[in-house]
Amino acid sequence: MKLVGKLTLSLLLLLLLTLVAIYLLLQTRWGAEWASRRISDDTAWHLSVSKIEHNFSSPGLLALRNVSFGHDGQPAVMVAKTVNLGLTLSLFSDALHFTRIELQDGTLNVANMPTNMAWPLQADRLQLRNMTLNSPRQTINTLALNGGVIPWQPRAGNILGDNASFQASANSVTLHGLEVTNALVQGRISDRQLVINNFGADLARGSVTGSAQRDAQGKWEVSALRLNDIRLQTDKSLSAFLQPLRSLPSVHFSRVDMTGARLQGPDWAVTDLDLLLKNLTLSNGDWQSNDGSLALNADSFINGQLTLNDPILNLDFSPQGIADARFSSRWVNGLIRAQGNWQRQTKQLTLDELVLAGLEYTLPENWRDRWMATLPAWLDGVLVKKLSGNRNLIIDVNPQYPLQITALDISGSDLLLARHRQWGIWQGALNLNAAEATFNRTDIRHPSLTLNADAEQIAVTEMSAFADKGMLEGLATLDQTPARNLSLTLNGRSVPADVLQNWGWPAPPLTGQATLQLKLNASLAAAMPLKNSANGTLTLTSDGKTLQQSMVQGEVSNHP
Repeated sequence: MKLVGKLTLSLLLLLLLTLVAIYLLLQTRWGAEWASRRISDDTAWHLSVSKIEHNFSSPGLLALRNVSFGHDGQPAVMVAKTVNLGLTLSLFSDALHFTRIELQDGTLNVANMPTNMAWPLQADRLQLRNMTLNSPRQTINTLALNGGVIPWQPRAGNILGDNASFQASANSVTLHGLEVTNALVQGRISDRQLVINNFGADLARGSVTGSAQRDAQGKWEVSALRLNDIRLQTDKSLSAFLQPLRSLPSVHFSRVDMTGARLQGPDWAVTDLDLLLKNLTLSNGDWQSNDGSLALNADSFINGQLTLNDPILNLDFSPQGIADARFSSRWVNGLIRAQGNWQRQTKQLTLDELVLAGLEYTLPENWRDRWMATLPAWLDGVLVKKLSGNRNLIIDVNPQYPLQITALDISGSDLLLARHRQWGIWQGALNLNAAEATFNRTDIRHPSLTLNADAEQIAVTEMSAFADKGMLEGLATLDQTPARNLSLTLNGRSVPADVLQNWGWPAPPLTGQATLQLKLNASLAAAMPLKNSANGTLTLTSDGKTLQQSMVQGEVSNHP
């Protein structure tokens, strides 16, 4: 019996010495390399560890130094100076589950993780300290990331797992090209639903805070979003800057507050922008709202040649579109004010009132092209029930036909100014009066024009102006077909004989004050020269002499 006891004791001592030797060897560089090589050779993962440390003062903690870990044949998913593993007796039943995994001073490259494979490790808690996160698929990058996930049970395609609470902070986060600093986020994941209880960050010398959640189908519900004192500069055009909003899959905003924002792009800017948005859903370039609203005001808004000062916009949304829209702004030294609605089904904008007062507006060089251009798909028609304007100045500096209209007063009713996405005067009544005007270097006084339009034609029922010591009066019709056939009758009394010279009719041989009658037919069809379609007659009487001329396809000849 003594021999058996001695033998047993010897074996136990030998086993203990072996374990101690292994324990000590594993904490050497050779032992760390051997363990890394064994794991890399025997699994689908590659592991590199420069040193393994364990201290009996902290028996439940195993420290790995200079760790690189990833899938075979792929770049490393995780590189860290230190990885701390929390040890428990449960390791004997589940060798890959730890009480705590702590990653320090390293980088996580989520893009290097195969989407069909999950991390082989799990922990009651994942702790990140001073880590960098790169995730090109989600276009997110973070610097100096600190945070935790409880519990950490990663799944294939989901590094956080299906059910977990998380909290993280980072010195810098870049998301879809937008950089924020001092970021903080708290939330949880529950059965593929993501809940962000709180997030906040410094953005463009301002701050952003809010809360949101995403359901299992990928739809977002933003309960609150607040942006304060943003000062953002971008190299993108306004359309490109807003493009991410048009490409959102499905996001419902319960409330968005923006105060004191200043945004600037290469040819646009908005200063001191205040905005309040309620109950609006954006989805794949479209929007929906049951009872939402938008209230917006700014100190100024610039987009290309358009400059608005003190713009104010209020919209009340409904399932049918925009139930009530109110807009006002100072524009080109005057005031513009409008109120109306927009119907989703017909895509028609109806303005109950449009007021233009004291404008000093110079037409853009390409205003004719803009007039002929097709309107966007969401705007099929524009109806102005009441149009009024006073003391407006309109200028066109086109060298081929400059014009200026001074102190222009406008009144109109039931004007259909766009139909089938095309500008025009398709319906309604319009009256124009001005103090004076210059058309291609010919001055006239008190010009006046009255017209009525319907689906068939535009009828000018009154047209008059004073020219020098005399007066011009006329009538005209313009049909609404693509040919745009024009019929014009113009009579003049005591007007200069050459009054029509700058308007396209060659100077006659007569001089002095004259009486004239012009009858002209032409086509104003798009992309067709006016001169080639012009046909008419001119009768001119001055100092007892009468001259008759004919125009055929823009060429004038005298009658004997």
